[in-house]
Amino acid sequence: MKFLVEINVMPLKALLDPQGKAVNATLHGIGYKEVANVRIGKHINLEIEAPSREVAMEKVTEICSKVLSNPVMEGYDFKLTEVTD
Repeated sequence: MKFLVEINVMPLKALLDPQGKAVNATLHGIGYKEVANVRIGKHINLEIEAPSREVAMEKVTEICSKVLSNPVMEGYDFKLTEVTD
């Protein structure tokens, strides 16, 4: 089975997000005062082959925690969609 995986990696809410703060300040500076709490993260798409949805989820969890995110500073979530040819 082949799956499309959409992964979002974001800084933990307890930590400062300097990029988010800079974008928030810029938006306010150009007139978008209604914007608040900007957080900047990463969005990653990948395909993975696995014998089942459960195995794919386990593998993606490993990939996210070992390679795509820093568990000390970031959290992640993902969506798995089966690809049908």
